[in-house]
Amino acid sequence: MTSLKATLRQAFSQINRNKMMTTASLFSITAILLVLGIFFVVIVNINSMSQDIKRDFDQIQVNLYDSVTAEQSADMMNQINAMQGVADVAYQTRETALENWKEKWGENADLLDRMPTNPLPNAILINLTDIAYAKTIVAAVSKINGIENISYSQDTVDKLLRLTRMIQIVSLVVIIVLVAISITVVSNTIKLTVLAREREIVIMRYIGATNWFIRGPFLLEGIVIGVIAAVISAAAIGFLYYYAVGHLGVDFALLMPTGFVPLPFLIENLFIIFVALGVSIGACGSIISMRRFLGR
Repeated sequence: MTSLKATLRQAFSQINRNKMMTTASLFSITAILLVLGIFFVVIVNINSMSQDIKRDFDQIQVNLYDSVTAEQSADMMNQINAMQGVADVAYQTRETALENWKEKWGENADLLDRMPTNPLPNAILINLTDIAYAKTIVAAVSKINGIENISYSQDTVDKLLRLTRMIQIVSLVVIIVLVAISITVVSNTIKLTVLAREREIVIMRYIGATNWFIRGPFLLEGIVIGVIAAVISAAAIGFLYYYAVGHLGVDFALLMPTGFVPLPFLIENLFIIFVALGVSIGACGSIISMRRFLGR
């Protein structure tokens, strides 16, 4: 316990003595984590959107013109229900559609309340017995009069999955590069501290101090810098995400088939990831810088 207290005291003493280099490392790791956080936010929301589309993959939405009457809608539903591959059909009013969107958006549903009018159409929802019938049914339904457009998500799902995979690959490459850069920055920062105390380290080794006893303060220094950077980055991303969701506007938000990922869920996971990354980056930077002086 005494050794641990001494190590902690020495680590914070080194941080205090090397304010400029510590600040440089802190800003470097924080900036890198902010970029990683932006990638994380984008990927999480895209994955959420793709999962929502997949759940609706076996459903075709037929949007009707406003001029279509209830009797005409009923006749359309009878025609569609008689088609091979149709499990059932249901009529959805524009009011019900808006309520469904609000339910999907959860805490972000207040964005929809800002619309002056309900832009959603009345629609017929077609549930399929098998996705293999989808294209045939879409072709047949499109010939019925009174249909404004048909919303079918297969092409969207395929494109979205390709886009998701591409973003994930690019993000992985960027993450690896940024982590490597941050480890190098922390390593060089701590290396300067080691050089400044080289004589002291030599004396400590002569009197029998173990490598880990010498390495401890430097290791903790890197970890402390990483944790502080993680907290700052997570708070900044949380604020930016909250601001963006509240100010993107309804027109942009309506392009998404589902709501944004809730802020509490996002920040909780982002904080855990950032702390793990910050600690790992700081620890690795310290170990690498000390290996040249103390070996393995």
